[in-house]
Amino acid sequence: MQDKWPAGVGRIILPRTDSTLSEAARRFSDLSGPTWILAHDQTAARGRRGRAWANPPGNFASTHVTGLDRPAGEAALRSFVMALALHDALAAATGRADLLALKWPNDVLLAGGKVAGILLESVTLQGRVAGLSVGVGVNLFAAPDPESLEPGAVTPVSLRAETGISISDLDFLGLLARAYAVRDHDFITYGFAPIREAWLRLAARRGQAITARLPGEAVTGTFETVDENGYLVLTTARGPRRIAAADVVF
Repeated sequence: MQDKWPAGVGRIILPRTDSTLSEAARRFSDLSGPTWILAHDQTAARGRRGRAWANPPGNFASTHVTGLDRPAGEAALRSFVMALALHDALAAATGRADLLALKWPNDVLLAGGKVAGILLESVTLQGRVAGLSVGVGVNLFAAPDPESLEPGAVTPVSLRAETGISISDLDFLGLLARAYAVRDHDFITYGFAPIREAWLRLAARRGQAITARLPGEAVTGTFETVDENGYLVLTTARGPRRIAAADVVF
């Protein structure tokens, strides 16, 4: 698949590291362009809000890192770009796009369970934000124990258990890198609007009641849309509510 690797995109494959996000931060100043960093094993993987991310052997752990090409707020919308690319890569691997859905703000669902997560981090050099890292974890072979998760969290699933399909992390990286290159080209060329529309077509529980957990508050309402800033929009008993960041439970 070497000939199909996206032009101008670097690739670093590591047997082990603490975290591909940390590796991206350490290597950023030496990179010549956008780069994928994949590790077969992570010893200190992390998820949102500093939580640990379980990474059993055979699962996918990678980070796409690039220089900042637009204001930080706009660059952060690449979480939606990556979510779409993950959908495309998983659909290509399985032929089962019908089983896939996207959960705001950064998860991919397979048969209703969480198969993948995304984490964005800024890269800072000399006190300024210079780049963006998008970390990706996919349960290719095994899912973490549900009892280790917070109450209300979506049950984790693995690609192999749900579909019977086995794919190596290297082969999946090829699928994801190509899918991301296509989606990111659309983002760069046409802006967030088409990315937003594509994401909404795949959104889980749209038009249904969901709960967004914020620090010190839980907001329940009907999931209406995602706005032009990527904010979740809920219709609540007190009217519309726009939410920039939260944990969503069903």
